[in-house]
Amino acid sequence: MSELLDQFFPRPKAADVQVLGSVVSGSLSKGLDAVLAPDRLIEGLAVGRYVVVRGQTERRFFGMITDVTLETSHPEIELAPPEAPDSFLARVYRGTLTYGKMHITPMLVLEEGEVRPAKTIPTHFTRVYVATPEEVAQIFGDPDEAGRFYIGDPLEMKGTRIALDLQKFVERSSGIFGKSGTGKTFLTRMLLTGIIQERAAVNLVFDMHNEYGWKSQDERHQDVKGLRQLFYDGRVSVFTLDPESSRRRGSKVDFEVRIGYEQLEPEDLEMLAPLFGFTDVQTNALYMLRRKLGRGWVRELLAEESSDTLEMILETGKLHEGTLGAIQRKLSMLHRFGFLVDRAEDTPIRRILDYLNSGKSVILEFGRYGNALEAYILVANYITRRIHKAYVERKEAAVGGREAEPKPLIITIEEAHKFLDPAIARHTIFGTIARELRKYNVTLLIVDQRPSGIDPEVMSQIGTRVTALLDEENDIRAVFSGVAGTAALREVLSRLETKQQVLILGHAVPMPIVVRTRDYAEMYAEISQHAQDAASALWD
Repeated sequence: MSELLDQFFPRPKAADVQVLGSVVSGSLSKGLDAVLAPDRLIEGLAVGRYVVVRGQTERRFFGMITDVTLETSHPEIELAPPEAPDSFLARVYRGTLTYGKMHITPMLVLEEGEVRPAKTIPTHFTRVYVATPEEVAQIFGDPDEAGRFYIGDPLEMKGTRIALDLQKFVERSSGIFGKSGTGKTFLTRMLLTGIIQERAAVNLVFDMHNEYGWKSQDERHQDVKGLRQLFYDGRVSVFTLDPESSRRRGSKVDFEVRIGYEQLEPEDLEMLAPLFGFTDVQTNALYMLRRKLGRGWVRELLAEESSDTLEMILETGKLHEGTLGAIQRKLSMLHRFGFLVDRAEDTPIRRILDYLNSGKSVILEFGRYGNALEAYILVANYITRRIHKAYVERKEAAVGGREAEPKPLIITIEEAHKFLDPAIARHTIFGTIARELRKYNVTLLIVDQRPSGIDPEVMSQIGTRVTALLDEENDIRAVFSGVAGTAALREVLSRLETKQQVLILGHAVPMPIVVRTRDYAEMYAEISQHAQDAASALWD
């Protein structure tokens, strides 16, 4: 009897490269519905998995499972279901009166060796298959090809390597998003590794919590090697605002950053207005004080006694005494930052540009100042404004034929919503860079857990988005802003695991994809071995 049942009502099994099911309905705008084959196990289908619908012509429709459902064609089955899932009745019902369905979002079509956007759909009863590694490679390219970087494997397809096109990745600003604890730092470190390894761009990283340069610790308090240790051939340099902290951590430092008060401009302090509590009147007064007091304006404002010039400004009525007092009290917070000095012998901007121009990426460690958001915003804004200005000048000189173009530069900032808030993004250097689309060879890599706090206009300019799990609806909506046809991907994003799963969409991939990211330790060992082999070959 059991053998007879197995012959006519086979037990469902995990999906393999065989037929998964057949298309029964759908549309181009809403996607396809396919009935699961009777011998397929619906538990083996995860949202985010790739499938191929092999059309009646030579077309192969490449899509993603975005939902799975259980259906029944007889309402009494829901009222009186079989007692056991493997009972006689259950096996008779399955595939006849009950069945599973997949919702598939078609994205691309493979036809005559070319990949095109899907502009039509397959006919009724077309078979659905699990995508093969060869078909995935046709879509995403060879991960061993120069300029590509292996980032992870598609869901349920371990060993099928997915690579980012780094040339496209650096062409526009990019973002890494995810709620706290989802491994954004791990993802950022991995992407920076690929960019440096393939020499796609040089990087300026504002390392808020000292996690990218020399080494840090993961959530299990195990040491994680940084980019300076990974690329010991000189491609990565470490600058620090806190040399004492760097020494305690054993970090190898190339330059200690000191910023003189005379180097500060009102634009450097304007972004601190929300944190310092500056009113509009006080913010405007900063510009007037800079004009009247000259380069030493901050030093005079922080002095214990008012200068003759300040007294004259008050006497002429150009500034109210209460306004001046409030500015001085709020600016006194700068005394907490040891990297701000009365006069700096060297400017960090010249040093950073020297390193970037020679092809070296720069990681700026904040040490203990990383816990002070005011320090992070001040330094990131101060340096970025001047680096961008230098790149604009060099790019314009290159257009005029007077010198070579500057190397493509990616600036990495954490807590990005603090720099790109809708109220200030249009007036900050970071908003300007995001909107320029690499016009001057400078782009951003923004890292944030609150994408909803970023100006929607800026989000719409983000080329590639690498998104870990988000659970706030506003954040999910923000991640998909400016991207067409993403309604079905919302369910996929909400079902990601907390660790090592990300949804990648945008400029650097031909279609959205969910991957399990590669292990950082294995990546480190692989790149280190490659470097050693290259060094040995050169020595021989």
